[in-house]
Amino acid sequence: MLATGAGAALGLGALGATAAPAAASTAPTASGRASGDEETRSLDELYRAALAEGGKLVIYAGGDTPTQQDGTKAAFKARFPGIDLKLIVDYSKYHDVRVDNQLATDTLVPDVVQLQTLQDFDRWKAQGRLLHYKPAGFSKLYDKFRDPQGAWVAVRVIGFSFMYATDAVGSDAPHTPLDLLDPKWKGRIASSFPHDDDAVLFLYSLYVQHYGWDWAARLAAQDVRFARGSNSPGDAVRTGQYAIGVGGGGAPLSTGPVKWVVPDSAPFMAWGQRAAILKAAKNTTAARLYLNWQLSTANQTSPNGWSVRTDITPPAGLKPVWEYRNANLDGFPRFMSDRAGVERLKQTFALYFGEVEGDPTPGVLGLHPGA
Repeated sequence: MLATGAGAALGLGALGATAAPAAASTAPTASGRASGDEETRSLDELYRAALAEGGKLVIYAGGDTPTQQDGTKAAFKARFPGIDLKLIVDYSKYHDVRVDNQLATDTLVPDVVQLQTLQDFDRWKAQGRLLHYKPAGFSKLYDKFRDPQGAWVAVRVIGFSFMYATDAVGSDAPHTPLDLLDPKWKGRIASSFPHDDDAVLFLYSLYVQHYGWDWAARLAAQDVRFARGSNSPGDAVRTGQYAIGVGGGGAPLSTGPVKWVVPDSAPFMAWGQRAAILKAAKNTTAARLYLNWQLSTANQTSPNGWSVRTDITPPAGLKPVWEYRNANLDGFPRFMSDRAGVERLKQTFALYFGEVEGDPTPGVLGLHPGA
């Protein structure tokens, strides 16, 4: 599912939803699920167990603004009153090292990490930092959206592309990244810095692979307004400041005043945002409840976006995201694992577009937010 911004709130349809118990092939363990199998408890059963555990949950979620996850938080609290949920939003590249530091100093705060930095989940798994757990519906997830042992699952599909204000562009709407180089768009394009956000960096790298570095040079001559936060291009377009935004998320079937573009053949990028329970977490039952709620069919059914589940039919006009070859779904995890290559690209784009400027859009949260 998609919403504007990398960490945007999703899942309002989960209000009142319950999960059907998953079939178990062996007898359940004390945790309520079959050993090595999917969760067998319903959401209501998990909810009662989470309350008995203490009714607390802390999530570190990747995103761009402090309020970006407010919809998710409100929906969860409405469905599960009495659970004290703290959902802390920051850039994933700050949350991951924050968690590393907390683990090193025995001061861990979050129970769940839900981040864009896909490489961290493989590293944390190898270090034994993640609780292996398979929520109900685990077998229905697209296979690239789940760790085989249940160390992590993808809870939502996020995509980055370019977008435009329908009123501002009229009949001259851009259809490909190449169209952004038309002189008529000079001074009318906003973008997030590609060398500040790795997902935007991957998107820009796909454009360069497709069109050559001349594309970046010509875009640099378009007087683009660069800013921090993948929310910034969408905000600039929605408020009428700019006609076109590059490097942000959106809903592919949205009928609002901003059109988020899924090109026919030109590249865009999409990925499954991963979530995991930390093995040293204090509130593992509430964490299990959260993952099951996120992956429930009610929460994964969207009128204008994609699901991570294979058993949910996309709305008319969309295919499952893994059927879009130009979404480069498999490429993003590989890209994120090559940290030396990522750093080289960051510095190269800085040569074209200048150094990253501005304060972090979620604010400066310090070492232990949510403690």
